[in-house]
Amino acid sequence: MKPRKNTKRVPSFRKLLRTSQIKLDNKLKNKQYKQKSAAKKYRKEQKKLREAVRDAISRKPFPLEECKKKQVAKKWEEKEEEEDALPLDMMDEDDLKLMEDLAQKASFLTRDLSSNEPVHIKKRKHESVIEKYEKVPRRLQTEPEKELIHLLPIKDKSGIIPQTVEKPVLNVAHDEEEDTENMEEAEDFIEEPLPVLTPEEMAAQRRQKLQERKMHIAALASAILSEPDSNIKKLKELRAMLMEQDPNVAVIVRKLVMVSLMEIFKDIAPSYKIRPLTEVEKATKVKKETQKLREFEEGLVSQYKFYLENLEQTIKDWKQRKLKKSNVISLKAYKGLAEVAVKCLCELLVALPHFNFHNNIIVLIVPLMNDPSKMISELCVEAVKKLFKQDKLGYASLGVVKVISGLVRGRNYDVRPEVLKVFLHLRIKEVELQKDSEDIAPKKKFMTYKEKRKNLSRMQRKWKKAEEKLERELLEAEASESKEKKLKLHTETLNIVFVTYFRILKKAQKSPLLPAVLEGLAKFAHLINVEFFDDLLIVLHSLIASGDLSYRESLHCILSAFHILSGQGDVLNIDPMKFYTHLYKTLFSLHAGGTNEDMGIVLQCLDVMFAKRRKQVSQQRALAFLKRLSILALHVLPNSSVGILATNRVFMQTFPRMDLLLDNESQGSGIYLPELDEPEHCNAQNTALWELHLLQRHYHPTVQKFASHLIAGAPTEGSGVLPLDLSQRSATELFETYCMKGMTFNPPVASVAPRRKDTFSQRDSFVDEELNKQLQQHISETGAHRHLDFAKHLKESSLA
Repeated sequence: MKPRKNTKRVPSFRKLLRTSQIKLDNKLKNKQYKQKSAAKKYRKEQKKLREAVRDAISRKPFPLEECKKKQVAKKWEEKEEEEDALPLDMMDEDDLKLMEDLAQKASFLTRDLSSNEPVHIKKRKHESVIEKYEKVPRRLQTEPEKELIHLLPIKDKSGIIPQTVEKPVLNVAHDEEEDTENMEEAEDFIEEPLPVLTPEEMAAQRRQKLQERKMHIAALASAILSEPDSNIKKLKELRAMLMEQDPNVAVIVRKLVMVSLMEIFKDIAPSYKIRPLTEVEKATKVKKETQKLREFEEGLVSQYKFYLENLEQTIKDWKQRKLKKSNVISLKAYKGLAEVAVKCLCELLVALPHFNFHNNIIVLIVPLMNDPSKMISELCVEAVKKLFKQDKLGYASLGVVKVISGLVRGRNYDVRPEVLKVFLHLRIKEVELQKDSEDIAPKKKFMTYKEKRKNLSRMQRKWKKAEEKLERELLEAEASESKEKKLKLHTETLNIVFVTYFRILKKAQKSPLLPAVLEGLAKFAHLINVEFFDDLLIVLHSLIASGDLSYRESLHCILSAFHILSGQGDVLNIDPMKFYTHLYKTLFSLHAGGTNEDMGIVLQCLDVMFAKRRKQVSQQRALAFLKRLSILALHVLPNSSVGILATNRVFMQTFPRMDLLLDNESQGSGIYLPELDEPEHCNAQNTALWELHLLQRHYHPTVQKFASHLIAGAPTEGSGVLPLDLSQRSATELFETYCMKGMTFNPPVASVAPRRKDTFSQRDSFVDEELNKQLQQHISETGAHRHLDFAKHLKESSLA
């Protein structure tokens, strides 16, 4: 019978358009169901086929002995039937009697009649192994079973034909022989002693290995830098070399890999922070370029994280003096590795403040600023200073200041002073102070459509629209951060700094951190809130009055107090006479030795105390400081003398009647008391600046110029005026300009032409002609080499 022809026509496209979506979904589901059922049926057939093949393989062939036994049993049954058919009277009497006797015994039924053993033999309890083996039915010697691999079956008219292939069997014996041979060879190899290398050969071998590692590192690094997107996986290969196990080159290779990875990350890291993708973003389909960029960013962040973890572990192992069992590096070499790891972290801290894990690097670096090792501590301090100097916005500075504040508090203020001195390098010049009502008022926004419609004409509205559009574009195109955001960050940073300073002033006044605190207060005092001024001035004065401070610390206290009073403290009615008196006392603590460097702080104090508060300073006070500073200029180094004389010039130009000290005649009653430490009562108006005449003969030319200028009355024009390069500089600048730290003299000393020792310069001014002739004659006579006879006089005297 022929199969039924399918007359169903394929629906046209228009008909498909008219078909509802529900019908199409049902058709699709039916089609999928049919496909699933067909696949299920096919799997069942395959399963049955595999079971049939497995059963056929597992069947055991019958041995020939069993077949023979069955045939013998059949013949024996036939014979018994024949014998049963025979009548008993045909048997002999003896045979019949024997059969009857045997039938009465149980062993007759179970015993093998063909055996020659006695009838009543007892069975052994434990039969031998050979007898058991003999009783086991023997199998035919067949070939070993071969495993079959089932292939896809073939279907034809007759049905399904299974396809199988024999699995190749390995020659186990041959493999065992090879294994034994390999073991013997290995034993022979182990038994052979290693060749003993000379030191020269060992050094050459080490150089060769090191060169190979260097070339490999260079190849990987250049490949990554040339195409970072494609070769990001090579970062893992390069990072794996941090675990170099060859003891001869392990230390150098690990150092090279650390530095190479650091430079690679500095070059290929983007200028933005990479955030992890959300589940929705991962599920969405994107372009190939976007997907490639995502893979690159993900690989970069993961490898950067692993690299930082390796550096951190290296530093921890060195700090804990921990040596791993599998490690090939000694504890002594670990210090060098730790130093390189710290250098890499410091470089990344400064170079990548915007990238991922920057806060983690800060947490690692800041505690190392307090490390007992001077080298590591200096590295970390310098890195933090660089970060503060280049951080324009303030995000990184805020993170570092938070960690430092926590470290100081956690260590109970037992840290190195350098940790707090890094605050002096913060780029904070202004903060958010209490704003007026005008500043708090919201800024005027752009005009609304209704306001424009009501107040402006059509043409004016058009121009206004274009103007507002341009303003918006300018605001969007502005690359720098808003000033408000910057001020907010700086304010938060400075609040943390002041909290740290005030805690130390309150709880640890005898701490070695106090000089750093006072120095920091002197720098940022103008940014302190007015509410703290009274309490802070009281604390500073109590510190000075206690007498426990060194002269340098007391100078910082004075500078801090006057910074407070010169800024927002102008509104306070506070008389700082005590601070003036203390500075007047402290001036003679300075000299040409080690304290000469502190003259810069004194010059800053004088500038704040007199130049910026000239209306609050009396004439007697100014005259006393002018006289004492002139005395001090005689026994300090030239740069300090120049700074002091520049300050005296400001005194004479700022305060009236300072020329009293240029006159020999005394003014008023009393005599000058130079030992008195009260500037108001030392009668400075009754003395003169005789020190300027000594300074006019100073060996430094700049000091001579300033002394001559002051003797002339510090004129601003005329013959005694200073050159512009000296008159336009402040005292602090002049002090730093003429500093002699580099053992150089400023201005340089003019060179003198050398004189040859073998030449005699004739001076006609003091040698006359006759004497000159005699000298030339004597030189010509002695110029001829004659034989000298030292015994001539003795001979003549003996003859006489």
